[in-house]
Amino acid sequence: MELSGAKILMETLIEQGVDVVFGYPGGQVINIFDELYQYQDKIHHVLTAHEQGASHAADGYARATGKVGVVIATSGPGATNLVTGIATAYLDSVPMVAITGNVPCSLIGRDSFQEVDITGVTMPITKHNFIVKDVTRLADTLRLAFQIAKSGRPGPVLVDIPKDVQVNRCEFTPVGVVEEEPGILAEEKDLLMAAQMIKAAKKPYIYCGGGIIMGDASKEVIALSEKMDAPMGCSMMGISAIPADHPQFLGMQGMHGHYASSVAEHESDLIIAVGARFSDRATGNKDKFAPNARIIHIDIDNAELHKNIEVALGIAGDIKDALARLVTMVEEQKLPEWQARIAELRELENAAPQSSKALTPYGIIDIISKITTPATIVATDVGQHQMWTAQRYPFKTPRTFISSGGLGTMGFGMGAAMGAQMATGERVVLITGDGSFGMNLNEVATAVSNQIPMVIVIMNNGVLGMVRQWQTLFFHKHYSNTTLDRQTDFVKLAEAFGAKGMRAATPDEFEKAFAEAFRENGPVIIDCLIDENEFVLPMLPPGGSMEDVITEVKEEA
Repeated sequence: MELSGAKILMETLIEQGVDVVFGYPGGQVINIFDELYQYQDKIHHVLTAHEQGASHAADGYARATGKVGVVIATSGPGATNLVTGIATAYLDSVPMVAITGNVPCSLIGRDSFQEVDITGVTMPITKHNFIVKDVTRLADTLRLAFQIAKSGRPGPVLVDIPKDVQVNRCEFTPVGVVEEEPGILAEEKDLLMAAQMIKAAKKPYIYCGGGIIMGDASKEVIALSEKMDAPMGCSMMGISAIPADHPQFLGMQGMHGHYASSVAEHESDLIIAVGARFSDRATGNKDKFAPNARIIHIDIDNAELHKNIEVALGIAGDIKDALARLVTMVEEQKLPEWQARIAELRELENAAPQSSKALTPYGIIDIISKITTPATIVATDVGQHQMWTAQRYPFKTPRTFISSGGLGTMGFGMGAAMGAQMATGERVVLITGDGSFGMNLNEVATAVSNQIPMVIVIMNNGVLGMVRQWQTLFFHKHYSNTTLDRQTDFVKLAEAFGAKGMRAATPDEFEKAFAEAFRENGPVIIDCLIDENEFVLPMLPPGGSMEDVITEVKEEA
């Protein structure tokens, strides 16, 4: 059958299993949006307040499900407004297809109205991108985009479609859903060597990254931990891969990680890193990182092996497959002395002084976790509230923690939370700060329009807390442009958008407000007043090692 390019786009999206897309219309995608109107019974388009919010929503949709998220934007500013969202997805290996319109092929390169070279702009932040200048190649290009986005190490792919290609017609033949490209499998000899290294270790530690979640390998890594009697820690991206209450799980390690997890890794004699990339926030001073440990690194992406940390054994391959095979090769063992040391570290961590202020970040998170369920999705923005959530919230189910790790994108949370909710149907909680929330609070309009059941918890301390914490510790309390001094009334703001707004200054007020908000069918904003001197601890200073870890700060009021 002969179809227009815009209609071919619709048919191909449906063919690839897409039923929800996020975006914003414009002149160079008006043909696409006309077809979205015709296909509205098959593809639900979510109109956001801004293209950045749409890209984050597609990202959140993908993180919560593992499916490819789709976002559509027009040329020029519409396309460039996607860039932060595309980069966020790229740094966190999130499968996404971004579809942009462009001026007709005859006008490309002539500085036409709303023309920009979006493929050139996004080349460094996509797995691949395409500009389709021939309608006969459109369907296959889109199929290839989906295949690339979800194969191997996932990531975003951009497809730029000039307006004349949307209008031109050609024959379209449907095919099935494109399968992922076959992944590489770990070599047997490498897994045998890993098993021998595990057998020789007395203080092993398993470091779980986001690849565990993407590779659906939680059961396999837990089985390995239990068989070799090894504690597990995780990167921030690895949070939710392991249930928080698993007896071998120590929580997040790194710059703001749990004390027990970070010290256990530091003292180990063997680290098995799975689906992690040893970022600077996870290692601190690389020359002093885990000085007595040999490292086995398993990752789907061969480029990550030996990149940030030189390892004793790098194994490239599908994580789920590699772990399942490795478990069969490892002898069951017990390490009572190492487990005694782990228990001691847990006691030291639990003995750390807690804040006694009326409404504290940890207190807020404890109340949230008491009312939510294991299926509840918790999203964050970026800053102190993100680290408090990563440290404290007891995640038990994979893909329930939605947060920007690699790029650290303030303003990510609203879009991502909405996308995750629409993907799963689960009620969602967004934990944010007054600084991050201000970045993309326009998306509250989207949440209200779509009656998304979400609770937005603003940890409001009146400052840019994480930067201010660094200024306190390392810049002689020079609080340059981190005191917001804004007069925004978040309760009235919520009401202006058509949402429900509440305010809490005590634990009792917050518990009552959150319990009520969690029952609502639409968005609710709770403004939580916390002290500006609340810090995220422990903290590994930038470039420092575990000997430099900061566990307590006494700041003058």
